[in-house]
Amino acid sequence: MAMRVFAHVPYHLLEQNLDLILSRRINPEIHFTGESLDNLLPEQLTAVAGVLSANGIRTTIHAPFIDLNPGSVETLVREATRHRFKQVLDAADILKPEVMVFHPGYDRWRYGDSQEKWLKHSIDSWQMVIERAESIDCTIAVENIFEEDPSTLRSLLEAVDSPRLRHCFDVGHWNLFGTTSLEEWFGELGAFIAETHVHDNFGKKDDHLPIGDGIIDFDLFFSLMDRHAPTAAFTIEAHCQKDVLTALERLKSRLPHTEA
Repeated sequence: MAMRVFAHVPYHLLEQNLDLILSRRINPEIHFTGESLDNLLPEQLTAVAGVLSANGIRTTIHAPFIDLNPGSVETLVREATRHRFKQVLDAADILKPEVMVFHPGYDRWRYGDSQEKWLKHSIDSWQMVIERAESIDCTIAVENIFEEDPSTLRSLLEAVDSPRLRHCFDVGHWNLFGTTSLEEWFGELGAFIAETHVHDNFGKKDDHLPIGDGIIDFDLFFSLMDRHAPTAAFTIEAHCQKDVLTALERLKSRLPHTEA
């Protein structure tokens, strides 16, 4: 089974790195911020999407997330979140990504015993997203951020119960915030994984290091991915060009059948 490999690229840096993307055949996971969506010119995005497609370059999208929460109990926050989601779905209608990654907005310190309220509002938000995803023909993947265990994400995925709504497993975030083992996490959510974010750290901060530069057990991680999610997309989340290229080489050396 060929593995699909992508690399994080902020939208505002996409055009200036287009030559590198094409020459190295890097499939970008394009990250849109709220600001980039407000300033987006559809004709400009259409032109870039045409170049990528003509050269056989695949894309995924990372949706905006700062201060957004699709399950917020505050109506105005939910409205702002859904506005940003609609904007990024409009961009996806042009790019036609394979996967779109979104943050769920939950953390137990903020919600405490109000998890059910967050879940109810979340379900309503994701129904709108899934409806658009159907027309775009892409998968929506909800990423673990502050989740200490898989329970809230599993509750969301089971409540929505759509093959379009899957999980993006971020191994770096798991190493920072997770209180369950990798085996336990994959036992709960492995079958839902459509994408994984691959980066390393020392368990202290979100360093976004290349594989092998931190303390994560990647032998176990790749074994579990192969067992539970063999068709998932792998996305490098390094934050400078040098680390992106290093991380891509290390990732591809770990995957037996890698697609460009």
